[in-house]
Amino acid sequence: ILGAMEEPMSLESPVGSEDSSQLGDFIEDEDAPEPMDAAARDMLRESVKNALAVLSERERQVLELRFGLVDGKDHTLEEVGQYFNVTRERIRQIEAKALRKLRHPTRSRHLRDYLG
Repeated sequence: ILGAMEEPMSLESPVGSEDSSQLGDFIEDEDAPEPMDAAARDMLRESVKNALAVLSERERQVLELRFGLVDGKDHTLEEVGQYFNVTRERIRQIEAKALRKLRHPTRSRHLRDYLG
């Protein structure tokens, strides 16, 4: 038995009496997200998208950049200001206004389930 464990085996080796199953079919992909986690993440993404729809285009873009909603990287006020060619103070004001809009009870109720 120990000798067999040391021999390399192809993941395409047939398993069982039928040739329809392969060894690779039974090996778990540890990097793959759990189906429930993936579904919850998709639902959250859709809820955030719907919440941001009430904002102006500029407000939405500022929040997306500031919180890394598009590229996964948070950007500083300075970086976002350079992108829009305005001061970081102006970006702070736009961000604050957008967050105030999103905090309104009718707009935030869809996201409350995800906040804990």
